[in-house]
Amino acid sequence: MELREFKNLGIKTSLLGFGCMRYPKKQDGSIDEEIAERMIDKAYQNGVNYFDTAYVYHEGKSENFTGKALDRYDRSSYYLATKLPCWLVEKAEDAERLLNEQLTRLNKEYVDFYLLHALGRESFDKMVSLGVLEVMDRLKAEGKIKYLGFSFHDDYNAFEHIIKFRKWDFCQIQLNYMDIEEQAGMKGYELAEKLEVPLVIMEPVKGGSLARLPEDAAKHLEKLDAGKSAASWALRWVGSMPNVKVILSGMSDEEQVQDNLNTFHNFKALSDTEKGAIVKVAETLTSRVKNGCTGCAYCMPCPAGVDIPKNFRIWNSYGMYNNEGELNWLWSNDIDDKAKAANCVECGQCEDACPQKLNIRRDLKTLQTDINAVVMK
Repeated sequence: MELREFKNLGIKTSLLGFGCMRYPKKQDGSIDEEIAERMIDKAYQNGVNYFDTAYVYHEGKSENFTGKALDRYDRSSYYLATKLPCWLVEKAEDAERLLNEQLTRLNKEYVDFYLLHALGRESFDKMVSLGVLEVMDRLKAEGKIKYLGFSFHDDYNAFEHIIKFRKWDFCQIQLNYMDIEEQAGMKGYELAEKLEVPLVIMEPVKGGSLARLPEDAAKHLEKLDAGKSAASWALRWVGSMPNVKVILSGMSDEEQVQDNLNTFHNFKALSDTEKGAIVKVAETLTSRVKNGCTGCAYCMPCPAGVDIPKNFRIWNSYGMYNNEGELNWLWSNDIDDKAKAANCVECGQCEDACPQKLNIRRDLKTLQTDINAVVMK
């Protein structure tokens, strides 16, 4: 198993981190503990020593199960990460109460890596104003937290504001070869490297979209090695960066565990030829977008309440990756029924404002038909 050194912390972690967000489930939605324990055993026995959970994962059950599963191992032999649900913090005392609750759930005396969860500019500034960082420093001094960091979901400017605010032990960002300009992106990677803040990476395969590539994109990788999974290429792309210390994979079955272990055993950074193939994959995927919406939102607000940029973002993502599972989730959870394309009254106001001169009315009709064909199966 490839190990990476946190020079600032004097520790080494497995480059592959076990993300405890997508455990296999039973029909009733509960964690299938028998299979999940086998997965954790397999990972641990093959050198994985970083396990990442959170207060809200699996409807609050992930911490309980993860703590119980890890109780079978020497506490000093692995690193456990969990996260403060900042949206539940209304006063400084809440932060300490929530950590104590998490330690009880986990059945642990301390957490190795503790993150302020899903920070953006607004939520971070709230944590600062409430004095939460001072509480975290005290809890570190008391030994309940070893290393303090944050996970991030906002734009680059917010990332720069947060990472420069103080000396962080580490931070966690979303990064994959299709999201180099999303959220913190590659600029965020470079800034963290410059500031000597080690990185933990989430969404390296973009929620599974880069694990199941369309044929026209996959062919660029299969020409080099048809025996390697699409996911392995995405993981190696991220792992080729030296300041990446842990790559989280939310594994949901035993086959994924084995495939990831194969990737990180005798890990090899991408060659220049392989990097070139990844560029071709990205170009192919980008060419599959349904229309040229940039998300500028000049078309908004819509008099009928349609969220035009969000409709097109979901449609374009499906066009790129053909990920039906993601499409079903986004259409059910990420957009209100009142904001969907079907509510368009074809007034044309949006088209007058669109700098891309898109045929928005036509495309809204088409996307509603395309998406209905998938979600109504």
